[in-house]
Amino acid sequence: MRRRTLVGAGGLWLASRSGYAQPARKVYRVGIIGYRATAELTGPEPRSPQTAAFMRGMREHGYVYGEHFVTEARGADGKPERFGSLATELVGLQVDVIVAAGNALPALIRATSTIPIVMAAAPDPVSSGYVLSLGRPGANITGLSFGGVELAGKQLELLKELVPGASTLAAFWERGGPLNRQAAEAAARARGWRLLVLENRKAGQIEAAFKAATDAQAGAIFVPASPTLFVQARRVVELAARYRLPAIYEFRSFVEAGGLMSYGVDLSDIWRHAAAYVDKILRGAKPADLPVEQPTKFELVINLKTAKALGLTIPQSLLLRADEVIQ
Repeated sequence: MRRRTLVGAGGLWLASRSGYAQPARKVYRVGIIGYRATAELTGPEPRSPQTAAFMRGMREHGYVYGEHFVTEARGADGKPERFGSLATELVGLQVDVIVAAGNALPALIRATSTIPIVMAAAPDPVSSGYVLSLGRPGANITGLSFGGVELAGKQLELLKELVPGASTLAAFWERGGPLNRQAAEAAARARGWRLLVLENRKAGQIEAAFKAATDAQAGAIFVPASPTLFVQARRVVELAARYRLPAIYEFRSFVEAGGLMSYGVDLSDIWRHAAAYVDKILRGAKPADLPVEQPTKFELVINLKTAKALGLTIPQSLLLRADEVIQ
């Protein structure tokens, strides 16, 4: 009898101990969709600078890769037409949240109305129809805008300041970005400049566009945000040098690749800050209630080596305003 009592007590002790066992921690799955190859976006130390910045942001919020979260990355490999199938694939995995580059957003919006989506640098999300308003997005999508439309006038002014004698300025555009085109054309008209708009639909047309700008005697060229041009940054920069066209770019990665000048947001900083949205969503916040953030800081980066190669003297007024001058 005594033995049975002890066994019973032991059973109670074991049952009590198992009742205090901690439940297994959920490992969140964060989808990432971007322009580059999937291999560049994958893992805890991705090669893509923007994805690496996002991972740094996650660490800053206390997340350990493999312990608190993992990523499911899908890259378009420079082919935006692949975003549709990649979005469907990510949604099918039922990830907890998706962080997306700007041009992947239409495909994601078509693919899901329930999985939270964080925009990492999207131009004018209200006019594009991604959100109802900046203050109250209203659906399953929120995040950060890079203010591309509003910047067009400023970027053209900087280009004109760099090459004041140019009577014609050229600008690259991709079909699907009419709001940016309208903003640039309006800014040029308001200042009495002639703007030559060169549509660029695929990578194979980039050199033809540079030749068209040269044939039209454009004095300089504006290269705005574009998925095709972004992944072809080095080639774009090489062609600008070959055709001896001073250029201003939207992102500093072009200047780091040898381009002349850029004015815009720091994309890596935006991707890093996207982690703050992911953190809030994983803690229970609804995207519809998280206001979209617009950039408050823009950086001017100038490459003096490229200027010298083009035979250009950068005005002192530009050098004094530059956030970084690459020697």
